[in-house]
Amino acid sequence: MSAKINQYFYPYIGQVKDLPVYLAGIGGTEFQEHISRPEGYCWHQILFSAEGGGTLEFDDMSVKIPDRCFFFLPAYYPHEYYPDDKRWDVRWVVFDGFGCDKLLNELDMKKPSAIIPDSLEEMQGLYNKMFVALKTDKIHGNYTCAGLVYQYILEYHRLASSGSMTEQTCRSEILMPALNFIDDNFRRDFSVSELADISGISQQYLCRIFRRTMNIRPNEYITCRRLLEAKKLLSETDMPINEISSMSGFSDSGYFCTVFKKHENMTPKEYRQLHRKSE
Repeated sequence: MSAKINQYFYPYIGQVKDLPVYLAGIGGTEFQEHISRPEGYCWHQILFSAEGGGTLEFDDMSVKIPDRCFFFLPAYYPHEYYPDDKRWDVRWVVFDGFGCDKLLNELDMKKPSAIIPDSLEEMQGLYNKMFVALKTDKIHGNYTCAGLVYQYILEYHRLASSGSMTEQTCRSEILMPALNFIDDNFRRDFSVSELADISGISQQYLCRIFRRTMNIRPNEYITCRRLLEAKKLLSETDMPINEISSMSGFSDSGYFCTVFKKHENMTPKEYRQLHRKSE
Protein backbone atom coordinates (compact mmCIF):
# COMPACT_ATOMS: atom_id res chain seq x y z
CA MET A 1 0.00 0.00 0.00
CA SER A 2 1.78 3.11 -1.18
CA ALA A 3 -0.73 5.78 -0.08
CA LYS A 4 0.64 8.12 2.57
CA ILE A 5 0.53 6.76 6.10
CA ASN A 6 -0.83 8.63 9.13
CA GLN A 7 -3.56 10.10 6.94
CA TYR A 8 -7.23 9.20 6.71
CA PHE A 9 -10.54 10.24 5.16
CA TYR A 10 -14.09 9.84 6.45
CA PRO A 11 -16.05 11.23 3.50
CA TYR A 12 -19.51 12.76 3.69
CA ILE A 13 -21.79 9.80 3.00
CA GLY A 14 -25.09 11.62 2.56
CA GLN A 15 -24.94 11.31 -1.21
CA VAL A 16 -24.01 7.59 -1.24
CA LYS A 17 -25.75 6.17 1.84
CA ASP A 18 -28.55 4.72 -0.32
CA LEU A 19 -26.11 2.65 -2.39
CA PRO A 20 -25.83 -1.13 -1.75
CA VAL A 21 -22.16 -0.73 -0.76
CA TYR A 22 -20.18 2.43 -0.07
CA LEU A 23 -16.83 3.44 1.38
CA ALA A 24 -17.21 4.88 4.90
CA GLY A 25 -13.54 5.61 5.55
CA ILE A 26 -9.97 4.87 4.52
CA GLY A 27 -6.59 5.57 6.08
CA GLY A 28 -3.63 4.25 7.98
CA THR A 29 -1.29 4.74 10.89
CA GLU A 30 2.39 4.02 11.21
CA PHE A 31 2.06 3.20 14.92
CA GLN A 32 -1.11 1.18 15.44
CA GLU A 33 -2.43 1.40 18.99
CA HIS A 34 -4.18 -1.24 21.09
CA ILE A 35 -7.82 -1.49 19.97
CA SER A 36 -10.41 -3.28 22.13
CA ARG A 37 -14.03 -3.44 20.97
CA PRO A 38 -16.13 -5.77 23.15
CA GLU A 39 -19.20 -4.95 21.06
CA GLY A 40 -17.44 -4.67 17.71
CA TYR A 41 -17.27 -1.68 15.37
CA CYS A 42 -20.16 0.03 13.58
CA TRP A 43 -18.69 -0.64 10.11
CA HIS A 44 -17.21 -3.63 8.32
CA GLN A 45 -13.42 -3.42 8.04
CA ILE A 46 -10.61 -4.82 5.93
CA LEU A 47 -7.21 -3.99 7.40
CA PHE A 48 -3.72 -4.53 6.04
CA SER A 49 -0.52 -5.07 8.03
CA ALA A 50 1.99 -3.18 5.89
CA GLU A 51 4.98 -3.47 8.22
CA GLY A 52 5.62 -4.95 11.64
CA GLY A 53 3.16 -7.31 13.27
CA GLY A 54 0.37 -7.62 15.77
CA THR A 55 -2.18 -9.95 17.30
CA LEU A 56 -5.90 -10.25 16.57
CA GLU A 57 -8.19 -11.79 19.19
CA PHE A 58 -11.78 -12.96 18.70
CA ASP A 59 -13.90 -15.94 19.80
CA ASP A 60 -11.24 -17.05 22.33
CA MET A 61 -8.75 -17.21 19.46
CA SER A 62 -5.44 -15.39 19.19
CA VAL A 63 -4.17 -14.90 15.62
CA LYS A 64 -0.73 -13.54 14.79
CA ILE A 65 -0.89 -10.88 12.08
CA PRO A 66 2.49 -10.56 10.32
CA ASP A 67 3.39 -8.03 7.64
CA ARG A 68 1.73 -8.47 4.22
CA CYS A 69 -1.35 -9.86 5.97
CA PHE A 70 -4.94 -8.68 5.41
CA PHE A 71 -7.63 -9.26 8.02
CA PHE A 72 -11.38 -8.79 7.87
CA LEU A 73 -13.63 -7.76 10.77
CA PRO A 74 -17.44 -7.82 10.34
CA ALA A 75 -19.47 -5.00 11.84
CA TYR A 76 -20.52 -5.46 15.47
CA TYR A 77 -18.30 -8.52 15.90
CA PRO A 78 -16.38 -8.37 19.22
CA HIS A 79 -12.63 -8.20 18.64
CA GLU A 80 -9.34 -6.85 19.88
CA TYR A 81 -6.04 -6.21 18.12
CA TYR A 82 -2.74 -4.78 19.28
CA PRO A 83 0.88 -4.38 18.14
CA ASP A 84 3.54 -6.99 18.87
CA ASP A 85 6.25 -4.72 17.49
CA LYS A 86 7.00 -1.13 18.47
CA ARG A 87 6.07 -0.02 14.95
CA TRP A 88 3.02 -1.63 13.39
CA ASP A 89 1.99 0.07 10.16
CA VAL A 90 -1.69 -0.70 9.50
CA ARG A 91 -3.91 0.50 6.63
CA TRP A 92 -7.69 0.17 6.84
CA VAL A 93 -10.82 0.39 4.74
CA VAL A 94 -14.29 0.59 6.35
CA PHE A 95 -17.52 0.16 4.44
CA ASP A 96 -21.29 -0.20 4.76
CA GLY A 97 -24.49 -0.06 2.69
CA PHE A 98 -27.96 -1.59 2.66
CA GLY A 99 -26.71 -4.52 0.54
CA CYS A 100 -23.51 -5.08 2.51
CA ASP A 101 -24.77 -7.73 4.93
CA LYS A 102 -26.39 -9.73 2.14
CA LEU A 103 -23.22 -9.57 0.05
CA LEU A 104 -21.00 -10.68 2.93
CA ASN A 105 -23.38 -13.52 3.81
CA GLU A 106 -23.33 -14.76 0.22
CA LEU A 107 -19.53 -14.63 0.27
CA ASP A 108 -19.53 -16.46 3.64
CA MET A 109 -17.70 -13.54 5.22
CA LYS A 110 -19.57 -13.79 8.52
CA LYS A 111 -16.60 -14.09 10.88
CA PRO A 112 -13.17 -12.45 11.20
CA SER A 113 -10.52 -13.93 8.95
CA ALA A 114 -6.93 -13.30 7.89
CA ILE A 115 -5.05 -13.96 4.65
CA ILE A 116 -1.49 -13.65 3.38
CA PRO A 117 -1.82 -13.42 -0.42
CA ASP A 118 0.94 -14.37 -2.84
CA SER A 119 0.49 -11.03 -4.59
CA LEU A 120 -0.54 -7.66 -3.16
CA GLU A 121 -0.85 -5.94 -6.53
CA GLU A 122 -4.64 -5.98 -7.00
CA MET A 123 -5.51 -5.02 -3.41
CA GLN A 124 -2.84 -2.32 -3.38
CA GLY A 125 -4.10 -0.88 -6.64
CA LEU A 126 -7.70 -0.67 -5.44
CA TYR A 127 -6.69 0.87 -2.10
CA ASN A 128 -4.59 3.55 -3.78
CA LYS A 129 -7.38 4.37 -6.26
CA MET A 130 -9.87 4.86 -3.42
CA PHE A 131 -7.43 7.02 -1.49
CA VAL A 132 -6.66 9.22 -4.49
CA ALA A 133 -10.33 9.49 -5.53
CA LEU A 134 -11.37 10.87 -2.13
CA LYS A 135 -8.40 13.21 -1.97
CA THR A 136 -8.72 14.69 -5.45
CA ASP A 137 -12.45 14.59 -6.25
CA LYS A 138 -14.62 16.06 -3.50
CA ILE A 139 -17.79 15.85 -5.62
CA HIS A 140 -17.77 12.48 -7.36
CA GLY A 141 -15.06 10.66 -5.39
CA ASN A 142 -17.60 8.93 -3.15
CA TYR A 143 -19.34 7.36 -6.14
CA THR A 144 -16.05 6.21 -7.61
CA CYS A 145 -15.08 4.65 -4.29
CA ALA A 146 -18.40 2.81 -3.97
CA GLY A 147 -17.51 0.78 -7.04
CA LEU A 148 -13.90 0.35 -5.96
CA VAL A 149 -14.70 -0.86 -2.44
CA TYR A 150 -17.10 -3.43 -3.95
CA GLN A 151 -14.18 -4.75 -6.02
CA TYR A 152 -11.99 -4.62 -2.91
CA ILE A 153 -14.40 -6.88 -1.00
CA LEU A 154 -14.65 -9.35 -3.89
CA GLU A 155 -10.87 -9.47 -4.28
CA TYR A 156 -10.43 -10.16 -0.57
CA HIS A 157 -12.94 -13.00 -0.87
CA ARG A 158 -11.13 -14.42 -3.90
CA LEU A 159 -7.82 -14.38 -2.05
CA ALA A 160 -9.40 -15.83 1.10
CA SER A 161 -10.98 -18.67 -0.88
CA SER A 162 -7.56 -19.74 -2.13
CA GLY A 163 -5.45 -19.04 0.94
CA SER A 164 -7.41 -18.20 4.08
CA MET A 165 -5.76 -18.64 7.46
CA THR A 166 -8.54 -20.89 8.80
CA GLU A 167 -9.28 -21.41 12.48
CA GLN A 168 -7.42 -24.72 12.40
CA THR A 169 -4.44 -23.08 10.69
CA CYS A 170 -4.42 -20.28 13.27
CA ARG A 171 -4.43 -22.75 16.13
CA SER A 172 -1.63 -24.75 14.51
CA GLU A 173 0.50 -21.64 14.11
CA ILE A 174 -0.02 -20.77 17.77
CA LEU A 175 1.02 -24.28 18.84
CA MET A 176 4.12 -24.61 16.65
CA PRO A 177 6.56 -22.90 19.06
CA ALA A 178 5.40 -25.18 21.89
CA LEU A 179 5.53 -28.33 19.75
CA ASN A 180 9.02 -27.49 18.49
CA PHE A 181 10.17 -26.80 22.05
CA ILE A 182 8.84 -30.18 23.22
CA ASP A 183 10.66 -31.97 20.39
CA ASP A 184 13.92 -30.26 21.32
CA ASN A 185 13.63 -30.53 25.11
CA PHE A 186 11.53 -33.59 26.02
CA ARG A 187 14.57 -35.23 27.66
CA ARG A 188 14.60 -32.62 30.42
CA ASP A 189 11.99 -31.51 32.94
CA PHE A 190 9.92 -28.41 32.12
CA SER A 191 6.48 -27.04 32.95
CA VAL A 192 3.39 -26.15 30.95
CA SER A 193 3.90 -22.60 32.21
CA GLU A 194 7.24 -22.53 30.37
CA LEU A 195 5.51 -23.71 27.19
CA ALA A 196 2.93 -20.95 27.53
CA ASP A 197 5.64 -18.31 27.92
CA ILE A 198 7.38 -19.56 24.78
CA SER A 199 4.09 -19.41 22.85
CA GLY A 200 3.30 -15.93 24.15
CA ILE A 201 -0.12 -16.91 25.52
CA SER A 202 -1.59 -17.80 28.90
CA GLN A 203 -1.29 -21.31 30.32
CA GLN A 204 -5.07 -21.67 30.33
CA TYR A 205 -5.35 -20.66 26.68
CA LEU A 206 -2.50 -22.99 25.69
CA CYS A 207 -4.29 -25.93 27.33
CA ARG A 208 -7.52 -25.03 25.55
CA ILE A 209 -5.82 -24.78 22.15
CA PHE A 210 -4.04 -28.12 22.74
CA ARG A 211 -7.33 -29.84 23.50
CA ARG A 212 -9.11 -28.32 20.50
CA THR A 213 -6.30 -29.00 18.04
CA MET A 214 -4.56 -32.14 19.31
CA ASN A 215 -7.44 -33.61 21.37
CA ILE A 216 -4.96 -33.97 24.22
CA ARG A 217 -3.58 -31.92 27.12
CA PRO A 218 -0.03 -30.51 26.98
CA ASN A 219 1.27 -32.83 29.72
CA GLU A 220 -0.22 -35.83 27.94
CA TYR A 221 1.44 -34.76 24.68
CA ILE A 222 4.80 -34.45 26.44
CA THR A 223 4.38 -37.94 27.90
CA CYS A 224 3.50 -39.35 24.47
CA ARG A 225 6.59 -37.71 22.96
CA ARG A 226 8.79 -39.25 25.65
CA LEU A 227 7.20 -42.67 25.16
CA LEU A 228 7.80 -42.41 21.41
CA GLU A 229 11.52 -41.94 22.09
CA ALA A 230 11.51 -44.79 24.60
CA LYS A 231 9.91 -47.17 22.08
CA LYS A 232 12.51 -46.23 19.50
CA LEU A 233 15.35 -46.95 21.93
CA LEU A 234 13.76 -50.22 23.06
CA SER A 235 13.46 -51.38 19.45
CA GLU A 236 16.82 -50.20 18.15
CA THR A 237 19.27 -50.52 21.07
CA ASP A 238 20.29 -52.85 23.88
CA MET A 239 20.39 -50.05 26.43
CA PRO A 240 19.21 -50.97 29.96
CA ILE A 241 15.67 -49.92 30.89
CA ASN A 242 16.86 -47.38 33.46
CA GLU A 243 19.06 -45.65 30.87
CA ILE A 244 16.23 -45.57 28.35
CA SER A 245 14.02 -44.06 31.03
CA SER A 246 16.51 -41.26 31.61
CA MET A 247 17.22 -40.72 27.90
CA SER A 248 13.49 -40.38 27.24
CA GLY A 249 12.90 -37.69 29.86
CA PHE A 250 11.62 -39.79 32.79
CA SER A 251 13.40 -39.04 36.06
CA ASP A 252 12.44 -42.37 37.67
CA SER A 253 12.59 -45.78 35.96
CA GLY A 254 9.79 -47.17 38.15
CA TYR A 255 7.46 -44.37 37.11
CA PHE A 256 8.55 -44.87 33.49
CA CYS A 257 7.57 -48.54 33.59
CA THR A 258 4.19 -47.70 35.14
CA VAL A 259 3.41 -45.06 32.52
CA PHE A 260 4.66 -47.27 29.69
CA LYS A 261 2.42 -50.19 30.71
CA LYS A 262 -0.58 -47.88 31.10
CA HIS A 263 -0.18 -46.56 27.56
CA GLU A 264 1.06 -49.69 25.75
CA ASN A 265 -0.62 -52.45 27.80
CA MET A 266 2.76 -54.15 28.21
CA THR A 267 6.02 -53.57 30.06
CA PRO A 268 9.06 -52.03 28.36
CA LYS A 269 10.76 -55.45 28.44
CA GLU A 270 7.77 -57.12 26.78
CA TYR A 271 7.68 -54.37 24.15
CA ARG A 272 11.37 -54.92 23.38
CA GLN A 273 10.92 -58.68 23.09
CA LEU A 274 7.90 -58.32 20.81
CA HIS A 275 9.58 -55.91 18.43
CA ARG A 276 12.86 -57.81 18.36
CA LYS A 277 10.96 -60.97 17.35
CA SER A 278 9.16 -59.15 14.55
CA GLU A 279 12.41 -57.95 12.95
